Amino acid sequence: MGGGDVDHGVEGIRREFNRLSIQPQATTDEEQFDYPFFIEEQTMTQLFDPFVNNSLARYLEGTRYARRVSVGGLPPSANEQTVAIFFNQAMAAIGGNTAGPGDAVVDVDMIHDRGFALVEMRLTEEASNAMALDGILFEGVPLKIRRPPGYKPSEAAALGPSMPSRYLNLAAVGLTPGSVEGLKGPDRICVSGLPKYLTEAQVRELLESFGPLRGFDLVKDWGTGDSMGHAYCVYQNSSVTDIACASLNGMRLHDNTLTVGRAKQRASQHQPEVETILLGLMAEQQAQLQQVMFGLVPTPTKVVCLLQVLTADELKHDKDYEEIMEHMRLEACRYGNLVKVVIPRPDSSGQLVAGVGKVFFEYADIDSAIKAKTAFCEWKFDGNPVFSVYYPEIKFANLEFDG
Repeated sequence: MGGGDVDHGVEGIRREFNRLSIQPQATTDEEQFDYPFFIEEQTMTQLFDPFVNNSLARYLEGTRYARRVSVGGLPPSANEQTVAIFFNQAMAAIGGNTAGPGDAVVDVDMIHDRGFALVEMRLTEEASNAMALDGILFEGVPLKIRRPPGYKPSEAAALGPSMPSRYLNLAAVGLTPGSVEGLKGPDRICVSGLPKYLTEAQVRELLESFGPLRGFDLVKDWGTGDSMGHAYCVYQNSSVTDIACASLNGMRLHDNTLTVGRAKQRASQHQPEVETILLGLMAEQQAQLQQVMFGLVPTPTKVVCLLQVLTADELKHDKDYEEIMEHMRLEACRYGNLVKVVIPRPDSSGQLVAGVGKVFFEYADIDSAIKAKTAFCEWKFDGNPVFSVYYPEIKFANLEFDG
């Protein structure tokens, strides 16, 4: 196939998706949430019906290997819908959509027990742009984005750009161009406990006091752009790695204490990874919080309670309350068989009642509650981090929400 034919074919696909990617208006909040993130059924019928558009169908089938990216490192809470929504939002945020309006993701094929997915884009060019998202945080977990098995570089090069566009706005999702490549290797350092008000330049200045950096990444909540208090770096001169770790670890910055060490230890070393230690500290803090709140060891229950979620003002108006209730219900249903959602609100006179500011989820089984609590530990509501704890089932049944 000649270069002119390829250009003509790609442009035809671009026009066809522009025509077909118009979604109908949802009539209710639930319909809007549940509306497929893939191309609508009618569009898919048109897309693959050889009598309607045979050339388009052949193109899509023959280029699927080049329009997919493999995604590894997904957490257990991930599913096809959340992955598609995440990549649609990320691609739009960085300016990676080249097929025109509409969602970039056509399909997601996921292997849940391996935390792995194949994400299919509309165009090979969009798949190449998605490669730039390597290292992006999904529910607090960095993803590994690679070309899928069966990818044919020489053949794919004839279908469109094989490298991400240099005009992508990776900063919009908390990534630095080239930072992922520069952060590979055994000398990668993890820095945790950074004051969240420090800018990227200030953190870099602190780290560069030991030498120039080869790679640097300040982890951010790409929904808000705020620092999450963690950073990774690699020094150009690897000999300063241990010196920097020893000097920075335990350093106090205002009210914060830094935890610094190699993010990945060599195989011959038996010390736990710094990232594992940090997760353990977070779990310990959760346990301590539960002991303070409920006076008991945090044995899993069927009831999960979210703290620091809502204010009394947000719950005063019926419409706002109903929208919040529906949002919480839809989110909680993702993790198992949900029995009930309770959101205490001020009474009709405006007086506060027990439990205002908390959200309670009752599940049919312990496993669902465990899955939900784990997922909510990484969650933010209106940009604010929340705490999730197990709540005593007896107190919940007795409508005692002051625990």
